[in-house]
Amino acid sequence: MAQIDWDSLGFDAYRTRTVVLAHYKDGAWGKIETTETFSFTFDPFAQGLHYAISCFEGLKAFHQKNGDIIMFRPDRNAARLQRTAAFLGLPAPSEEMFIEMCKLCVKNNLEFLPPYGHQASMYLRPLLFAPHPQMQLVPYPEVFFAVMCAPAGSYYGAHLRSAAAVIPGDYDRAAPKGTGSYKLSANYAGTFVPYQIAHQQGYAELLYLNSATREFVDEFGSSNFFGIKGNSYVTPLSDSVLPSITNMTLQEVAADFGMKVEKRPVPLEELSEFSETGGCGPAVVITPISHIDMKPVLSGNEVSRTFRYLPDGEVGPACTKLYKRITGIQFGELEDTHGWCYKI
Repeated sequence: MAQIDWDSLGFDAYRTRTVVLAHYKDGAWGKIETTETFSFTFDPFAQGLHYAISCFEGLKAFHQKNGDIIMFRPDRNAARLQRTAAFLGLPAPSEEMFIEMCKLCVKNNLEFLPPYGHQASMYLRPLLFAPHPQMQLVPYPEVFFAVMCAPAGSYYGAHLRSAAAVIPGDYDRAAPKGTGSYKLSANYAGTFVPYQIAHQQGYAELLYLNSATREFVDEFGSSNFFGIKGNSYVTPLSDSVLPSITNMTLQEVAADFGMKVEKRPVPLEELSEFSETGGCGPAVVITPISHIDMKPVLSGNEVSRTFRYLPDGEVGPACTKLYKRITGIQFGELEDTHGWCYKI
């Protein structure tokens, strides 16, 4: 294995040692297996290929200060995968099976788990995929469940550094009563081109509004939205927003700090009333936002409005405090009073 520069890790696919696999067919799960072959073979008529019948999760494992190895809140990821699988009409692993396969993936790839002290972790990507060949538009109870991993640094290549976001006037993320609150693979396909355009223009994030009226904030393309208003932690309540485990954790941490937690509709106009805003998810933990531009056409030059919070790169006190508390627990520097860390 080539020497890994733990301090220069970004967030991307990375070839590790093994993938953990299980196959559900004929009403039962087969034996949990590991493979060093990084390729799957499917029938060309597989549902997952034609109809995007697949979903995934994202969680992390950490080397803690005292030498322990932990996964962070895997039970919540297991529950969310079960919810998404039910939406697709697919069987899902139990919480115990989910955690066991994630644990096995970490153990079999320990040389790719960054040591403590580098602000890096191991990202786990559990994937549920429908391999059954058919053209009919009905679910079929056969799935592959795979857990793969990669060493990970910051999603944006820097730790807790504010970045710019843009509200695209000509793109929506999820329709009302649609799939937005489920972690479907297909939900991310529609963000690829908008992200490409946004990144070319210097924006790190896309902030989507509700599709029905475009009057309320929904979420970023990669993560949930939150804003700081006085002593309140505010995050959107919307049926088209993915229930983020990181956001759930931040809400509990904010409450621990004595902050008021408000989960409610967030009008677009309220963006001007926040002192800080950010995105939150397992890959980023927190991405503080320096400013948000509104653009009628994403690829155009016109900016109809700007909501500014911080100079580019700077981070506000609330985001700093919340980030340090969560990462402190993850790396074993602070006491895990909530029991979020699952020791391996």
